[in-house]
Amino acid sequence: MPSPKLVPLVLSDEEQRTLEGWARRRASSQALAMRSRIVLTCADSGTITVVASRLGVSRDMVSKWRSRFLADRLEGLTDQPRPGRPRTISDDQVEQVVTATLEQAPPKGDTHWSTRSMANATGMSQSAISRIWRAFGLKPHLVQTWKLSKDPQFVDKVRDIVGLYLDPPAKAVVLCVDEKSQMQALDRTAPILPVMPTTPAKMSHGYV
Repeated sequence: MPSPKLVPLVLSDEEQRTLEGWARRRASSQALAMRSRIVLTCADSGTITVVASRLGVSRDMVSKWRSRFLADRLEGLTDQPRPGRPRTISDDQVEQVVTATLEQAPPKGDTHWSTRSMANATGMSQSAISRIWRAFGLKPHLVQTWKLSKDPQFVDKVRDIVGLYLDPPAKAVVLCVDEKSQMQALDRTAPILPVMPTTPAKMSHGYV
């Protein structure tokens, strides 16, 4: 059975100049340079077999880029985006996660939302929750604290304390007394500022 007759490949003057430039320029990728030479040789030599033999490539490669050029001209020689995995998370689900992170209290007994607790609440995977939080700059596990002292002797006291560390008295014992570390101080002296996109939650260093 005779092979089908090839559609003639005719280049315009502009296409000829562009392809010759792509084939010669060192800045062009090797792949684009070869595709350009294939099209130029097809326009000059005609048959796929002759072009493949002359350039040292397969007939399938010549046929592929010849067809691409005939279909889309110069744009057909560029790398086409590969189809990715279909999106499995809808905009409504993303909104649900963001809204819950910003507005809903964490599960009882937790101080903040975690990827595990949010995944359980929304029915999504922990990796999906993590991606959504990263995309919106949400960091529920981070909390910034501040302390504004109203003590008129605060500066003098700080100097005394820092001085003990920088220049302690000879043969002296310095005792530091602090709160019991195992106790959680939940009642703060100022309202806690909730987590926001790109901004962690903020609360006063002082507590009741």
